Amino acid sequence: MTSRLAFDLERRHAGGPTIRAALTEELAPGQVLVLFGPSGSGKTTVMRCLAGIDRPDAGFIRFGGESWFDGAARIHVPPQRRRVGLLFQDHALFPHLSVEANVGYGLHGLPAPEQRERVGETASLLGIQDLLTRRPGQLSGGQRQRVALARAIAPRPRLLLLDEPLSALDAPTREELRGELRALLHRIGVPSVVVTHDRVEALGLGDRLAVLAEGAVRQIGLVHEVFSAPSDLVVARVVGTENVVRARIFGSEAGLVRVEIGAARMLAVDPGHIEGEVFACIRAEEVLLERAPHAVTSARNQLPGTVTALSLEGPLVRVTLDVGFRLVALVTRPGAEQVGLAVGGPVVALVKAPAIRLVPRG
Repeated sequence: MTSRLAFDLERRHAGGPTIRAALTEELAPGQVLVLFGPSGSGKTTVMRCLAGIDRPDAGFIRFGGESWFDGAARIHVPPQRRRVGLLFQDHALFPHLSVEANVGYGLHGLPAPEQRERVGETASLLGIQDLLTRRPGQLSGGQRQRVALARAIAPRPRLLLLDEPLSALDAPTREELRGELRALLHRIGVPSVVVTHDRVEALGLGDRLAVLAEGAVRQIGLVHEVFSAPSDLVVARVVGTENVVRARIFGSEAGLVRVEIGAARMLAVDPGHIEGEVFACIRAEEVLLERAPHAVTSARNQLPGTVTALSLEGPLVRVTLDVGFRLVALVTRPGAEQVGLAVGGPVVALVKAPAIRLVPRG
C-alpha cells in the first residue's frame, strides 16, 4: 500500500534565498526518494519542513491523506504528531546513554514492558542485539549508524527522513555502508526521504530522485533515468554524469570485470566487493568518437553504433548514440566535423576501462 507525499511550499530565509518546492509522489513501503542537489538548493529546508522543525511561509504539506501544514487554513501539525523518524548526518546519539537507552528514547509514552519489547524487536531487526549495553563511544561508524536508525524506527514512524546519512563517515566506511543502508531501508519497510548532494550516494540509495536546483524541484523520476536523461541544462549541470545505465557484472580477469550493458559487453576496472546488478557511470567527455574501429588503441572498449541525435552546446556538440544502449558523448565542433558525425550515420565509441565507474545496486 502506497502513501502519497505531496507538498507545494515556500520558505523565505531572512537575508537569504527563497525556497519554492513542489512535489507529489506515491511512496511504497521501503521505497527511497532522494532529494538531490548542490549546497543551498533547498534540500535541508524541505526536509526540515516535512519534519515540522521549520514552518513554511506559505503552501501545504500532506502525507497519507493527512494535512501536516496548510498556510491558508492555518494548519501546522507539530513534529511529534507527524510520526516521522529522523536520522541526522552526525547520528546525534546521546553519548552518556547505552545503546538500549538510545533506541528506547522515543518510547517514553509506552509502559515499561512494552518499551523493552519494542527495543528488542528493533535491535533484532537491525542486528544490534549484542550492542545494547555499550555506549556510542564504544561503537564503530557502521554500528552507530545502525543504532541511530534503530532509534528512528523504534516509535514505528510512517515516514523516515535521512539528512546526508553517510557524510559524517570517512570514505572507505561510506563505500562499505552504502549498500548496507539501502538494504536496511528496504527491509524496514517504511518509505524514506534521503537528502544528499553526493551522486554516488543518490545512485546507491535511491529508487526515485527529485533534483532541487535554484530553489525549486526541477525533475523527478527513477534515479538512473534522471542521471541519464536530465530534463534541462540546469539539471544536467547538477547531476554531472550524463551516462548512468543499468548493468550486470558477469566475470573478471586481471583486475578488470566484464560488464553487460544492454546488448553491449565491456570491460571496467574491478571496484572490488561488487557483483551482480550495478549502475555503470560514464561521463560524456570520457567517450571518444571515431569513424571506424582502431586496430591499436588504449581503450579496451570499442562500441560500434549509430548517431541518433546531435545538439550544439556552445563550442561543444552533445552526441547521442545507440551502441546497444543509449550513450552520450561531448565533443568539440571541429572534432565532430572531423569524424563526419550525422544523425543516422555510423560511429565507433571508444571508452577506456577506468572511465567506467560501477556503483552497487541493491
